[in-house]
Amino acid sequence: MPGMTAGRDPLARLRDAAGRRAAAGLRRTLRPRRDGLTDLASNDYLGLSGDPRLVEGAVAAAREWGTGSTGSRLVTGTTELHAELDRRLAAFTGSAAGLVFSSGFLANLGAVTALAGPDTLVVSDQVNHASIVDACRLSRSRVVIVPHRDAAAVEQALAEREEDHALVVTDAVFSVDGDLAPLGALHAAVRAHGALLVIDEAHALGVVGDGGRGAAHAADLAGEPDVVLTLTLSKSLASQGGAVLGAPEVIDALVDTGRSFIFDTGLNPPAVGAALAALDVLASDPGLPGRARERAVAISNLAAGSGLETAEPAAAVVPVFLGEPRAALRAAEICAEHGLRVGCFRPPSVPKGRACLRLTARATLDESDLTRLRAALAETASSTGRSLHP
Repeated sequence: MPGMTAGRDPLARLRDAAGRRAAAGLRRTLRPRRDGLTDLASNDYLGLSGDPRLVEGAVAAAREWGTGSTGSRLVTGTTELHAELDRRLAAFTGSAAGLVFSSGFLANLGAVTALAGPDTLVVSDQVNHASIVDACRLSRSRVVIVPHRDAAAVEQALAEREEDHALVVTDAVFSVDGDLAPLGALHAAVRAHGALLVIDEAHALGVVGDGGRGAAHAADLAGEPDVVLTLTLSKSLASQGGAVLGAPEVIDALVDTGRSFIFDTGLNPPAVGAALAALDVLASDPGLPGRARERAVAISNLAAGSGLETAEPAAAVVPVFLGEPRAALRAAEICAEHGLRVGCFRPPSVPKGRACLRLTARATLDESDLTRLRAALAETASSTGRSLHP
């Protein structure tokens, strides 16, 4: 290339890396959604995406406040709707106060980095979401990674720390395996050692607990001063954005020092309006979360009945483990042939040897959807050779 030093093509390493990923079955492709496939891949756990009530909430907000928030929340980006959503999310989960961010990823970044620092130990579960991992990396804290769901290891890390302060951070429901964190034991550990517990409710809100109020509420931790919740509006609430909920001191600290809050444009008003409408729907139909959980159990039973390795779901996420990436890719193709859109997770999203289908339940799935899934999973078991049946 003209002007480029011989042998110094800066893009060569990217092409080489892409080739290695392709050979290992790890290339990703953006595929626009198309109509006609039953959704078993998204995080629309309550089936509210496209619900007319949420659409009208978004439209009404756009008509009143416009399509964009116009600035950061500390300048022009806080409307009356934003303040209402701050309050409503806190009330719904039993928290003292709330603060809406423009994404769940940024909510985790803001909470962990604002509450951590050089004088604070951060203890993180080894399979926490990437947003928590990145938050830990940016925290300027010493970080201890503990084995998955190991409350004893958390307690030991807190007891042996030299730092003045400590933060334990965990997903409530883990995003791929779909299991639940031992929140009661974790809270006992942080209470005994004067630490804070940050719980990411992304996959629990709207599905776990009475009326979908989340895993912390179900564990009787709602409103505890040493518990901080983060969440997303883009899953069960079928909107966009995120939030941090907790004691007023926590929210004050984020408003004053949370970089992913201060320096980011506020959430757009239509998304705020849709999220508020979703909370109204949950209030009017508190049985929705239970229906989503029932569908998840049915999906798990279908996978187990086909001889495939799965897990008992704590919420709406059901993994089906296929082992190697190419087996997972083939399983996803089989599901598509049966009219089903599924998640296909491969390293680095999951550990090596744990490539899987990530199936997600939805409250609005019907028996015909489950019948097609039964056929797809049976074919997957025989086609991939992953059946556990003798």
